[in-house]
Amino acid sequence: MFGIGMPELIVILVIILIIFGAGKLPEIGAGLGKGIRNFRKASKEIQDEVETTAKIDESETEAEAKKG
Repeated sequence: MFGIGMPELIVILVIILIIFGAGKLPEIGAGLGKGIRNFRKASKEIQDEVETTAKIDESETEAEAKKG
């Protein structure tokens, strides 16, 4: 995982626990989860908008081809 082994991961988690304390970890996790959820939602909305625009452009192109 990104070139980080299990010992390094454990050291990082211990340092985070020391810095923030056990009481803050659930709040940090919840905030991180909300951030990831919002990012995914925004990405999906952008993807949907691009697909909708592509369909509209395709429909307009077909309509022009039928006319001309």
